[in-house]
Amino acid sequence: MLTLATTTPGEPEIFASLQGEGRSAGLPCTFVRLSRCNLACSWCDTAYTWRFEGDNRPHRDGLTFERKANQIVLSEEEVAAWIMALGGNRLVITGGEPLLQGAQLARMVALLDGHAIEIETNGTVAPHPELAPLVDQYNVSPKLKHSGNPAEIALLSDRLQAWASEPKAYFKFVISASDDLTEVLELQAAYAIPGNRIQLMPEGTTSAVIRSHSAWLAPLALDHGLGFSDRLHIHLYGDTRGT
Repeated sequence: MLTLATTTPGEPEIFASLQGEGRSAGLPCTFVRLSRCNLACSWCDTAYTWRFEGDNRPHRDGLTFERKANQIVLSEEEVAAWIMALGGNRLVITGGEPLLQGAQLARMVALLDGHAIEIETNGTVAPHPELAPLVDQYNVSPKLKHSGNPAEIALLSDRLQAWASEPKAYFKFVISASDDLTEVLELQAAYAIPGNRIQLMPEGTTSAVIRSHSAWLAPLALDHGLGFSDRLHIHLYGDTRGT
């Protein structure tokens, strides 16, 4: 069984859209958003996947969400059927932290036909051994200090080393201020991550904020030989579920 986020109560967040960020930005994809996360980013734009009533982990807007209305449990077969009904040939599994449900994902993905598989992860959880051969691309987004997560739980040396050694892994760092780049460069040097596998992405949940941050972040990416990622879905649809 898989635990998913919802768009509305009882409706799983499984949808077709354009990938908004990262290496595959602009490509048509099917998305599955899972629930639950082992980290708590203060600026998380999907806090409804983890900050349920009684969860006191900090978040900048202070909202909590009723679990029953924001979570749904479906069988692997049901999720696979939803995905196949949407057509398409590229699946993005996001969250929350999808790799917390690695064994279940392996069973679900094995039921699909003709899909390239992307998984978005915070980089702290190892892929399940039965899932790893089925994945075409990992979008690894390690959480920097400004996320509010302590480095001892968010930046695990053994996991970062493993991701740096995984040719299917591409790194995407959320940047809130220009000072955050220093931390990215330190991680790049420590784990020998090639610049062509790193993208810098402005933090923000409105088009205006993203454009403002992009104005200074894009030149920094260029200066350091790193990639830049916009947040296309925010410009197109706003900060909404199922987009």
